[in-house]
Order: sequence, then C-alpha cells, then structure tokens
Amino acid sequence: MAAGKRQRGGAGHGNAAGPKRKRAKRAPEAKAEKEDREAPAGEAGPEEHHIPAPVSQGKWKNKERVLIFSSRGINFRTRHLMKDLRTLMPHSKADTKMDRKDKLFVINEVCEMKNCNKCIFFEAKKKQDLYIWLSNAPHGPSAKFLVQNIHTLAELKMTGNCLRGSRPILSFDPTFDRQPHYALLKELFIQIFSTPQYHPKSQPFVDHVFTFSVTDNRIWFRNYQIVEEDTALVEIGPRFVLNLIKIFQGSFGGPTLYENPHYQSPNMHRRAIRLATAAKFKEKQQMKDLQKLTKKEEKVLIPQDPTEQVFDVPAEEKPVTIELVKPEPKINLKKKKKPHQRARKLKKKLGGIGE
Repeated sequence: MAAGKRQRGGAGHGNAAGPKRKRAKRAPEAKAEKEDREAPAGEAGPEEHHIPAPVSQGKWKNKERVLIFSSRGINFRTRHLMKDLRTLMPHSKADTKMDRKDKLFVINEVCEMKNCNKCIFFEAKKKQDLYIWLSNAPHGPSAKFLVQNIHTLAELKMTGNCLRGSRPILSFDPTFDRQPHYALLKELFIQIFSTPQYHPKSQPFVDHVFTFSVTDNRIWFRNYQIVEEDTALVEIGPRFVLNLIKIFQGSFGGPTLYENPHYQSPNMHRRAIRLATAAKFKEKQQMKDLQKLTKKEEKVLIPQDPTEQVFDVPAEEKPVTIELVKPEPKINLKKKKKPHQRARKLKKKLGGIGE
C-alpha cells in the first residue's frame, strides 16, 4: 500500500524516526526592517539609519551599445586589437566581417539590426594600411583615422592587470579643450569608450584608466591600471596611435567638417621614401661617372719654370785621363789562393802560349 498523505500540523507530520524540523531564525536586520514597515508614519523604528542597496542593483539608463567589427583583408594584429577592445568594453557587440565591395552606408543598417547606436569599424587596404571609423549611427558625426604603431595585449606582456568588465576613467589631454575639432572628438570618445553605469555585463569597480594624449598632431591611446596602495599607474595595453584624416557630419559620409592639413597618406609616405633612396643612388652614380671623366682627361703640362736653376751649384770639372795599361785585377779577399796553385796556373797559361 502506498503511504498515506502527511497532514501539516497533524500527528502524521512528526516522525518518530527523525527529529522535528526547526525554522531558521531571521537576521536582526530583517526584523528591524519588518518593524519599520509595521510602525506608523509618525513613529521612528529602532534603527533610524537606512543601509543603501548595492551599486550593482541600480537601474541601467544609459543604453549605449557599440558595434565593433571590420572589413575583410585585416591581418592578425588588427584581429587581436579588435578582440582586446571587445574585452575592455563590456557594452560592445560583434558582427561578421563586411565585404569590401559593400559601401560604408550599409554599416548604419547593420547597427540598426544589432540595436547599436555607436560603431567602431576597422577598414583594411592593400593588406598593410589600417583605417578606423568612429561613428555615431545613424545621424553622425563620424571620424576617420589612420591607425599606426599597434601593440596588442598579448604582444606587450605588461605587468598591469584589471578586472574584466570594470568601468574605466577617461583621461584627456588639455589640447582637447582648446580646439573645436578636438572637443568634438573628445565627446565622441566619451560616448564610445565609457562603460554605461549599471550595465548588466559591467562590474561596479573602477580600476583602470584610458588616456588620450595629443603629441605630434596625433592621438595616442594608452590603458593603465590604478594600483590601490600608492595610486600609481601601471600600463596594461593595448596601445595604438590615431592619425586624424577627416571629420564628417553624417555617419560614414556627408559634408566634411574638418580635414587634417598635417596628414600624409601611406602611399605618399612610401613614395617619398622610394624617391629619397633613388636620389641617393643617382648621386652615387654621378660621382662615379665624374671620376671616370677626370681620369680620361689629358693632364695639363706645367711650363718650365725659369727660376728652377737659380740655386743649382755647378760641379767641379775633373781632368779626363786615358789609361793605356790594363789595370791590375782586384784580389778577391774571400777566396785567397795558395802560391803553388797560382804557379801551376801560370805554367799552364805559358805552356799553352808556346805551343
């Protein structure tokens, strides 16, 4: 037979085999809150102060979402940089690579489908030049930069570290407040790189800094950790340099608001390097040809100088003597012949003459 149903509060509820279950005691804070609720409006509860709720339980109001993706043809370094930015920005979204043949206005439709109002788009050209678009979709403005000196998180291997999903502090150079186009870029950077408060994927901590500094008409991006002990800064990465090209009124196009006069395209830079190398080679060749011509030319004879013989002293004239007698042979001191050998030689000579 099946066991009968137990009734709450009845005899069947208690079991001889096991002890009675005890209810857990409420915490004193919970009791105090209950008493505060039950107390009338005019009377104060036992604890007058109220403990605020945790920061992470706030309401998410700033619904900024950033779409980070790229075109086809990017290299491994750009891919790692894109991955690092997605890691540092919990309010970002990813998408598949865009075809090169598609026009940039299509990105506004992609942002609308992904429910994003900001966009970071990496555009690769010639498999060696990287451009980045920062845009406020779909109405603009947007800015186009040339990215230089890229160093990713895995490449740098810095000692700094930060919590994944924590909110950053944005630090800007004073130059961003002096010129109007830099002020516009500052507002664009704030809206894109700052993590919204109470974002579901973010952490309620601030432990790193994004710095944007202007040097040599370029914007230098760095990421530092804030050390709690002495509030020192330790670099985490990634790092890159943005060379501004143009600022447009619309999103990925439209009227040009600002054009950088100091910008030089990578093609012109490479052409200048080639021309400098060619000019150096031409100069060497011209020097070689000039040396050959100087060797072939006839040497100019200098006319005789009449003052050359001024200090010449004439030698003393010696009398000319004619010797009729044959001079005696010189005796070789190294080989001295004995007298009997000389006599024998003389005899042979005399004997030969008489015959």
